[in-house]
Amino acid sequence: MRHDHITSARQLSREDIEAVLDRASELAADPSAVANRHEGALLGLLFFEPSTRTKMSFSAAMKRLGGDIVDMGPVDSSSVKKGESLADTVRVVEGYADALVLRHPSEGAAEMASEFVDVPLINAGDGAGQHPTQTLLDLYTIRENAGLDDVSIGIMGDLKYGRTVHSLAHALTNFDVSQHFISPESLQLPRKVRYDLHQEGSEVKEHTDPEAILPSLDVLYVTRIQRERFPDESEYRKVAGEYQIDAESLSVAKDDLAVMHPLPRVDEIAYDVDETANANYFEQAHNGVPVRMALLDLLLGGDQ
Repeated sequence: MRHDHITSARQLSREDIEAVLDRASELAADPSAVANRHEGALLGLLFFEPSTRTKMSFSAAMKRLGGDIVDMGPVDSSSVKKGESLADTVRVVEGYADALVLRHPSEGAAEMASEFVDVPLINAGDGAGQHPTQTLLDLYTIRENAGLDDVSIGIMGDLKYGRTVHSLAHALTNFDVSQHFISPESLQLPRKVRYDLHQEGSEVKEHTDPEAILPSLDVLYVTRIQRERFPDESEYRKVAGEYQIDAESLSVAKDDLAVMHPLPRVDEIAYDVDETANANYFEQAHNGVPVRMALLDLLLGGDQ
């Protein structure tokens, strides 16, 4: 890898992405081959926001590489509660670990924190900003199911606050992909993200009616409406539950449409979709382990 820190999907080239995905494919096929590769290495986990999949899959990935984790634990039981700054926290934990994983509610926090440490720092989500490792596992899942060139991908739901959407949209500009953004008008892509995508040569195709575009898609990436990001509860209630995909709505889609979701879901994907061949979101979550294994392996020197 050409990067010491992974703070944004925008820093990853097609070459970078394919290096991680190819390595992930190797590890998924034979994870025992690297069982002791990073024996003695420690991964520091600093999660200032709740997490299930990201935190657990990073833990599993590091342990499957032969290493272990040191966990800051809940914010309420850490020195953050005493007023310690993020810069001081990462500088302290850097002394305990060979790499750091940071999730923080403030956009830009990972980029700022990376300036204070010399060990690799990975952004595990910064507010409504970026989530590059989620993007890598999303790309891996898309490649496994539909390929990453000459495909049509719909991204639906909360496009304004969704960091997984922002990361994925930027990363997809490295490939021959037609991107369709489906949302209520109040949750469309932020102007800055739209501008950046235009600058990267991607045509931003926005839709408010999912049924109109669904038959042409190879992949449908669904996101939940993120209640915790809304500054006003009444604004959340206006759009909550507005879009839902169920088994009946998939009747107009291609038979091999891959339905994805970064999880957790609320009501945007009905449970009857779970029983269809289109459901890929649990596979997507499981892919977090080999993809994060691959990334950690490369950052810690496994490519040498």
